[in-house]
Amino acid sequence: MKEEKGVSRRGFLKTAAVIGAALSINPVLDKVHAAEAVLSGKDSTKLKSGNMQYRTLGSGNAAMKVSALGFGVMGMNYNRSQSPDRKECIRLIHEAVDRGVTLFDTAIIYGPLKNELLVGEALEPYKGRVNVTTKFGHEVIDGKGTGRQDSSRATVRRYCEESLRRLRIDSIPLFYQHRYDRNTPIEEVAETISELIREGKVRRWGLCEVSADTIRKAHAVCPLTAIQSEYHLMHRDVEINGVLDTCRELGIGFVPCSPLNRGFLGGCINEYTRFDTDNDNRHILPRFRPEAIRANTRIVNELRQFGRERGMTSSQVALGWLLHKAPWIVPIPGTTKHSHLEENLHTLTFSVSDEEWRTLETAVAAIPVVGDRYNAEQQKPVGY
Repeated sequence: MKEEKGVSRRGFLKTAAVIGAALSINPVLDKVHAAEAVLSGKDSTKLKSGNMQYRTLGSGNAAMKVSALGFGVMGMNYNRSQSPDRKECIRLIHEAVDRGVTLFDTAIIYGPLKNELLVGEALEPYKGRVNVTTKFGHEVIDGKGTGRQDSSRATVRRYCEESLRRLRIDSIPLFYQHRYDRNTPIEEVAETISELIREGKVRRWGLCEVSADTIRKAHAVCPLTAIQSEYHLMHRDVEINGVLDTCRELGIGFVPCSPLNRGFLGGCINEYTRFDTDNDNRHILPRFRPEAIRANTRIVNELRQFGRERGMTSSQVALGWLLHKAPWIVPIPGTTKHSHLEENLHTLTFSVSDEEWRTLETAVAAIPVVGDRYNAEQQKPVGY
């Protein structure tokens, strides 16, 4: 994504927000010095590894304790325009670990394959300290995605072995089915995963973008740790299709992917933004057409206004809202920038009341969302 030089609107708003946060650090401190400390990165309240909050995905033998915010690695080298060089990506992943992040998300289809390779190289020094989640389901042949889904027993086993090698680990902490395979009953997929768990190659499993009925069928065969689906203030389908209620009932965790709506809720995208047509799927998504962006900016403005009154950026508001929804929800925002990692993690330091979050929900719900999240072809594999 191309960015203009100079101070961006997001940069201005972020500066104002962090100054607001700094003013509340300690009334005894000189307020100007406090603001400068936050902006310079020398703020003593900066979230350190020892201050990270943790949550539990799943229950019983399927439970997994993870940091309250995870890290979605996909955008580092896939589907998000220009990427930093490999060494810079690895440095940022290492910083996330040092700051207490223990949940890192990738998938076979990201690249394909190259995102898993990046994660394997970056996290090899931290074996035993972090949990890597990856995903099978999209068919990949000779390093290229075919657009088909394949969760047959032999294919899942092969993908598992290949992911283990790319990730440089002995067992996958959490193995998701990325998209529902209509040719393979979910019970059969669950049985395959059960075998892999018994063999020690997989420790837990999950599903992505599936219905409540599919969740129940799968969970009955092999208990699920987490469901991953898109969820944010502009896409709340899981609240009305029974998925969140089913997770709550069965003790399954929920991992919102694209928690910032592919960067949109961070306020750095406008109708003039141009996406890399070779490495950014946003240019084909209906919700990222110029006219849709123009209309949906009203929603970002609501988040900005809410944040200004509390010293928060719009990204922090969006993530904070998700964290507030349930203690078993763990968003996985991604970034290629150190400043955005800091911004995301600082979300955990804010306290907002139930009533305040309800007020925000009401204000955002009153604004129609323009544009579907996927085109018809991309929507087909979604299992609900």
